[in-house]
Amino acid sequence: MLLSTSNDEVMAAAEELGEELRNAQREQSQFQFNSLLMRCNDAIGREIGVDYGSACGAGDDCC
Repeated sequence: MLLSTSNDEVMAAAEELGEELRNAQREQSQFQFNSLLMRCNDAIGREIGVDYGSACGAGDDCC
């Protein structure tokens, strides 16, 4: 769990994940990328308890 991790470390990890996802989106088919993104969201949800499906609805701008 990320409770013992500093905010800077969490932000650095999030930025790294974002960069890796951008690279994957350029290199994979849309189906492959969507599958990867769903697996990432599931893993994040299990680790920190955030359900992105309920936090951001389809088409919402959650940024």
